[in-house]
Amino acid sequence: MRRLRSSEALIIAYFIYVALIAPWYFAPWKAWLMAGVVVALIWMLAKKRSLARDLLPLALTLAAYREMNWFTPAVHDNHLERAWILWDRWMLNDYHMRAAIESAGGLLPSYLELCYVLVYAIAPVSIALLVLNGRRDRINDFWLAYLAGTLGAYALFPYFPSEPPRTVFAGADLPHIVTVIRLFNLWIVGGYGIHSSVFPSAHVSSAFSAAWGLLATIPERPWIGWVMAGYATSVAIATMYGRYHYGVDALAGLAVSLLGLAAVLIRRRRN
Repeated sequence: MRRLRSSEALIIAYFIYVALIAPWYFAPWKAWLMAGVVVALIWMLAKKRSLARDLLPLALTLAAYREMNWFTPAVHDNHLERAWILWDRWMLNDYHMRAAIESAGGLLPSYLELCYVLVYAIAPVSIALLVLNGRRDRINDFWLAYLAGTLGAYALFPYFPSEPPRTVFAGADLPHIVTVIRLFNLWIVGGYGIHSSVFPSAHVSSAFSAAWGLLATIPERPWIGWVMAGYATSVAIATMYGRYHYGVDALAGLAVSLLGLAAVLIRRRRN
């Protein structure tokens, strides 16, 4: 009999959840069709261990992200953003966060923008680390941690319709140093980003979730997970400094990522 991995069951549950809430936002047939395709793909690959099965969650995470664009409201009233921006200005201006980052010229701004863009490579890099460390047998545990935090962030998007500070407050609070990497990031988020919500920050939640996943799956080399956690902290700072997210988005992303750690711990206790 085909046996689903716990991470695969989580993916199926997520897409069914999206289909169930869809009627309050758009024609639900699209979400149910998406859920059906996801179930079929997982079921077809559930016969045995294979590279395609190991990497399928990567493609389905991207599909889940794009699906969230269907929840974009016709009009954003920006009431959430007007509250969130007060905290950001307190940190950026009153506590001189922006000035501190830019005190060494373009060095730190370039580093933070690079951290932001590399988020898209976190999952494949983490899988490669598992393989290189002889821990492919724990790939399900990693995906469980990563997906719980990442999909957990997506699941909240419909309830917090919002837009990034760089567009809501155009021309205000922006970095004073514009690097080539920043221009590249703006091109990506401008052309391929979604417009339903920025809360919680999925960039932050996925980065920290990957860290917890690596700590759980490669415990004999904890430095790997802690390096990822340090990187995730840089991503959180980058989202706020670059005005891709509000500070509360980053904090919420960190909080949601703990779902990933909890999911792995619960599974291990049951086993």
